[in-house]
Amino acid sequence: MKGSQDARFYIAPTPRGYSCDHAEAAIDLAAGYGLILDEWQAQVVRAWLRTTTTGRWCAGTWGVSVPRQNGKNGSLEAVELYLLVQLGLKILHTSHLLTSARKAFKRLLHFFGQKVNDPNARFPELNAMVIEIRKTNGQEAIVLDNGGIIELGARTGGAGRGSSFDVLVVDEAQEYEEDEQEALKPTISAAPSGDPVTIFMGTPPKDLSERGEPFVRVRNNAVTGKNKRAAWVEHSAKGDVDKMTEAELAEFVRDLRNAADANPALGIRISLETIQDELNEFSPRSYARERLNMWPTPTEVGKAAFKYWLDRKIKDPDGEWPMAAIGVDMNPEQTKVSIGVAVFSDVGVHLELAVDAPFDVEGTSALVAWIWERTKRRVPVVIDAYSPARDILEVPLKKRNVSVYILNANEYTQACAMIRRGVDVEKSVTHFGQQHLDESVKHTVQDPIKGRPGSFKWNKDSLEADLAPTVAVTCAHYGSQKFARRRTERSERTPRGAIVA
Repeated sequence: MKGSQDARFYIAPTPRGYSCDHAEAAIDLAAGYGLILDEWQAQVVRAWLRTTTTGRWCAGTWGVSVPRQNGKNGSLEAVELYLLVQLGLKILHTSHLLTSARKAFKRLLHFFGQKVNDPNARFPELNAMVIEIRKTNGQEAIVLDNGGIIELGARTGGAGRGSSFDVLVVDEAQEYEEDEQEALKPTISAAPSGDPVTIFMGTPPKDLSERGEPFVRVRNNAVTGKNKRAAWVEHSAKGDVDKMTEAELAEFVRDLRNAADANPALGIRISLETIQDELNEFSPRSYARERLNMWPTPTEVGKAAFKYWLDRKIKDPDGEWPMAAIGVDMNPEQTKVSIGVAVFSDVGVHLELAVDAPFDVEGTSALVAWIWERTKRRVPVVIDAYSPARDILEVPLKKRNVSVYILNANEYTQACAMIRRGVDVEKSVTHFGQQHLDESVKHTVQDPIKGRPGSFKWNKDSLEADLAPTVAVTCAHYGSQKFARRRTERSERTPRGAIVA
């Protein structure tokens, strides 16, 4: 049995024109010095080292979570090597334990040698760049002639105080505490490069407490989509451990396919026999955390999106109600598309989910044709600016002269407020009671906007929830109110079961 090389969560910003050139160069550089990355490790590098058209990092928060002994440090070593040698950046590498920091230091010495002008250095060209190697316990550092520097130490030792860095590495992040974050975060606030990054690496904390709370928050914000500038890669078993009974969890952990999903190094660095031994030694919950990398359910970020959504269901929408707008959204992986349709009804706006189906980028032309056939030039198509659908659809739709509207952050916030008001206050929104849409709405919550009392955007209350259908109808509703023109003449009504076939 081999571990899956595909991450359960592979989240990385994809702005238009983004580049992975640094990522590919880092992978090649590491290979040139004998560090051959597994495919999953290379994918971590590709998620992290993405740049915009202006040359800045696409994400300011980089993270990876994978069970122990899978080799997550391989990705970090390749990245640190590249940032030091090619970009000359300043890195502060912190660990919970001093022994862990020293291990990371020794791995880097493999590349740079044991001292300046080391005649036994494996790679003389790298050693030639070294102008200082500090081996003082707790203050290890490597300084290069291109300005690159890496300092390594335990967080309890006050690492990095009084210095400025471009990159902060938080290893063993499950032990990271708020006071440590308060002390360390300022070390990159004035990054010499002007483009600071924090890297988080670790596994789920044993308990939800102050220890590990920053890491849990970072992970929650990434997988729920709250942080749009996060690059997060996670290999874990699919399932919600908090919602399983003891009997269900015991059965779940016995299924070795879940171990294969969570451990990409199974069959490479980790043997099946090791997995089976751990099954017999750990409790189901310990095994789920340590070997399956299963996290606690993200805490609810706000109250339910709507109070009266189910009350707004109708059985017989009128087939002659004119189409007002279409809203489109996709999941972060761009493997599923959701299309919401808004039509003008007698009481206001009727919403339906026209499409909620698997998607492949090779089918983009067919999707564009489907939308064009139903909208032509008169019906607006609305997409959130941060939706993965924008990258795929905006340009080809505009080439077909479709009226495409991209909502900025303020407009999207307004869209969320408007549909909530239409459902709960004005009673002007109806829907058809579709299972996928109702299920999405059920798990949609109001995520308050910091510094703007009363304002919110949508988020989800569960890792497994699908927010895209709610976002799609939200965009469609907004389009009907802001961009659509209501026709005054109507043909004779013909009742039917749904507006869109």
